[in-house]
Amino acid sequence: MMTKIDAVILAGGMARRMGGNDKGLVELENQPMIKHTIDRIRPQVKEILINANRNQKVYSEFGFQVISDQDTGYLGPLAGMITAMSHTQADYLMVVPCDCPLLPTDLVARMLAQLIAEDAELAVASDGKREQPVVMLLKPSLRTSMKAFLDAGERKIDFWYAKHNYVVTDFSDQPNAFINVNTPEQKQQLSEAIANEKNNQRCK
Repeated sequence: MMTKIDAVILAGGMARRMGGNDKGLVELENQPMIKHTIDRIRPQVKEILINANRNQKVYSEFGFQVISDQDTGYLGPLAGMITAMSHTQADYLMVVPCDCPLLPTDLVARMLAQLIAEDAELAVASDGKREQPVVMLLKPSLRTSMKAFLDAGERKIDFWYAKHNYVVTDFSDQPNAFINVNTPEQKQQLSEAIANEKNNQRCK
């Protein structure tokens, strides 16, 4: 039987360092940031959910189900993940942020292969230098554990998954894969990285 994998794109934060602008809707290379993320993740999963706590109508125009945090108050990525896990019937949920437009096109395949090979509950991506806690493949059955963690006042994702049997999937062969945007300066750096990637693909 084929493994069913859904994805949630996290766009529910307040983006304080971006001047409060809704990060997923900030323009990058003439299209909203989240559109780059959608284009990367869509071929890799069955369904996509978008977790957003404002501008829901705008996000719905991308053609996917938009879900808002069940726990209100901008409690961070965990709240979005918990909500998504209650909206999927998939075997696994791929979690990605809305501001990672260079996600690997083999992200899901590699993380799933390692998770299964090592009989883990979840896989966390790494750029080779550090783990990326909001790029995670996990079993929706972990929702109960995550909800209890959040309800206890905890917020740090890596503290939560350290309590579980997890693997770290190394993407150091794609060093720009998890570049994200928190400031206008980083947005400019990312535009340059995208332009370089396009040039490299043309040269192949």
